[in-house]
Amino acid sequence: MDRLVSSGQLAPGDFTDAQLRATQAAILEQEIAGLDVITGGEMHRRTHNRHSPPNAMLNYFWQKIPSFQGETKPKPITRHDPHVFHPAAICRGPILDSIDLGLVEEFMTVSSFARKPVKVTMTGPHLLAAVAYDEYYNDTPRMMADFGKLLRQNFQKLTAAGCKHIQIDEPYFTASGEGEVAAAVDVINGMIEDLPDDVHVGVHICQGNYAVGPDYDGQIGHRYFDTGRYKADLICKIDCDLYLIEHDMTPHYQDLLGNKQLGVGAVDVQAPNVESGQLVADRITAHTWLAPEQIVITSSCGFNHLPRHVALGKLRAMTEAKAILTGPK
Repeated sequence: MDRLVSSGQLAPGDFTDAQLRATQAAILEQEIAGLDVITGGEMHRRTHNRHSPPNAMLNYFWQKIPSFQGETKPKPITRHDPHVFHPAAICRGPILDSIDLGLVEEFMTVSSFARKPVKVTMTGPHLLAAVAYDEYYNDTPRMMADFGKLLRQNFQKLTAAGCKHIQIDEPYFTASGEGEVAAAVDVINGMIEDLPDDVHVGVHICQGNYAVGPDYDGQIGHRYFDTGRYKADLICKIDCDLYLIEHDMTPHYQDLLGNKQLGVGAVDVQAPNVESGQLVADRITAHTWLAPEQIVITSSCGFNHLPRHVALGKLRAMTEAKAILTGPK
C-alpha cells in the first residue's frame, strides 16, 4: 500500500484508513485471545514496511520533533549483517519538552474500541538517541537527557488522560557501552519518578527480534542486537514495575529482580510455529526461583514479521499457559 501511495495510485487517506482498520483488527484479536492488557499494535506508526518495526519506533517519533525533520541517512544497526541499514534522522537542534508525541491520542483511539485495559508503548530515550545522527549535541547522554524530559512530559499527559499501563522499549542496551546504558537508566528513572502510584510501568529489553529481507519477507533466525554483555545488573536499577524480556534471558535476573515483576517472553517470535500452552508454561516453570506473583506471561517481542494466523495462535498460547499455571478465571 505504501508503494501504491507513492506512485499516486492510492491517496494518503486510504493508507490512514487501512492503518485504523489494522488497529481495530489488532485490538479484536488480542481480546479474542484473552489477553488482560492490550495495545493498538502500533499500526498507525508504520509506513514503509521494509524498515518496520524500527520505523514505527524511531522515524514516527523523530518526525514529530522539528530538530529531526528533513532527510535521513542510512545507518548500520547490527554487527550481524553489515548490509542492514536504518534510515536514521539527523538531529540539528535542541529537543524541546513541549512537543506532543501523540501518545494521548493513541490511548484515546485504542480505548474507544477496546474492552480491556490499554497499554501504550513508547520508544526509550536510548534507542531514540543512539540510532540518530547527532549534529547538535555531539554527546549521546546529553541528547538522551533531553529526550527524557520530552518523554516525561508526554507520560504526565498520558496518565492524566487515564492510561494506567506504559511500556518503554529499549532493544539496544546489549550492543551499547556500559556508560551509555548507565546514563540511559538514570534518564528513564527521571522520566517515571513522578508518575501516579497506580500507573504500571514496564521496560521491554530485547536484542532486536527483527526480520530483515528485501521486502520484509519474514526472514528470522537471529537477534540483531545481541552482541555485547547482557546488562541485567544495570537494567534492574530502573525503578519500574516490570521488565519484559526473552525467556532464555531469565537466568540473568536471578538474585537481581528484587520485588519487581518479570515479563517472561515464553512465546518466541523467532519461531514460525505456534507453541502449545503447555510448552509456554514449561518455559516459565523451568525458572523455579521466580515467585508466581512476579510472573507476567508475554511474547519475546512483537509479531510484526509473522503471519496473522500464527500471531493469533501465539496470543492464545499465552492465555492457555496462564490457565495451566494459575487456573482459569
